[in-house]
Amino acid sequence: MLIARTISIYIAKQFSFASVSMILALTALVSLFDFIDLLRRVATKPHVSTSIATSIALYHIPNFCMQILPFGILLGGIICFWRLTRSSELIVTRAAGISAWQFLTAPVVCAFMLGLFSIMVISPISSNLFRKAEILDQTYLNTNGGKLTTLSGGSLWVRQSDQGLGLKGVAILHAQKVKVQNNVLHMEGISIFRLDDNDHLLVRIESPSGYLEHQHYWVLNNARSIKPDKLPVNLGTIKLPTNLSLSNIEESFSSPDTLSFWSLPGFIRLLNESGFSSISHRLRFQALLAQPLLACTMALVAAGFATRSTRRGGVARMIGSGVAAGFALFTISKIAEQFGESGALPAFMAAWAPTAAGLCLAISLLIHLEDG
Repeated sequence: MLIARTISIYIAKQFSFASVSMILALTALVSLFDFIDLLRRVATKPHVSTSIATSIALYHIPNFCMQILPFGILLGGIICFWRLTRSSELIVTRAAGISAWQFLTAPVVCAFMLGLFSIMVISPISSNLFRKAEILDQTYLNTNGGKLTTLSGGSLWVRQSDQGLGLKGVAILHAQKVKVQNNVLHMEGISIFRLDDNDHLLVRIESPSGYLEHQHYWVLNNARSIKPDKLPVNLGTIKLPTNLSLSNIEESFSSPDTLSFWSLPGFIRLLNESGFSSISHRLRFQALLAQPLLACTMALVAAGFATRSTRRGGVARMIGSGVAAGFALFTISKIAEQFGESGALPAFMAAWAPTAAGLCLAISLLIHLEDG
């Protein structure tokens, strides 16, 4: 038992070093291409300095690291297990009566810890820096007018809870035109429908203009209320409380990568309460939850392809097959992600199904390798 533990720790150290080295190398390579692309974009804007491109590229690094982590573990694991097999260390280990399931436990645990570290520690850093990169990109390199221009026709629909007329009331706000000036959301042609818990209309409020105040209030100018079967009543300037802010609305149209693992659950609830689509954010959250299991899957796939004895021949082919299997898993996950984005698949299934399929493949390979 002591021998098995010692060998497992030794293999785990070799695996961790190879995986971390490969993650850093691949991240550096991708970051270099990203920096080159940013320099190309900066070259078309003479008023933008190269330091802006450098800052954006540096802010992208943690995000690239999280995306590359599973494939860094796959390639690092293949290199590690191939070296151990080539030096006959794994052959001697099996000859000592230690099964693959025993000496692979420690590397799989290391892969799981790397995945857990990425979502708990790297994710908050990555989201914060990626948000800064997006701001710099929007300010200096893009000319599309900001995030709110993604709204169809420049209009805005918001659904929120409204306890002013009932404990379970709902307010639906529609603005025909929206624009952002000095970090304030200005609206024109505003209609607010206040409903009870059975979705029955209680009152409609019309206003020609208004804005979203920093203290989480909708401020409506020259408002008037219209109740069913009653004449309109002028209200003047009124304030309606909201749990939304300008940053919340902008983030709902931003990439989910700008939100950390810890922030996503609360923000998803806010999106659902406000009537915004939360599909991409739910998909991102489930993908982050699946990251540790995906890391374990990649470690097992690497072991399944790279622990064969060199005496059987075809080592290069088997290693190439392992890399191909990893990229096939990546392709399947991207296809499932597209199905999840379109709503054809639930976010849970779109995020977890490719990982589960890869895990089944890895376990099958190891059973075949171990039991013949």
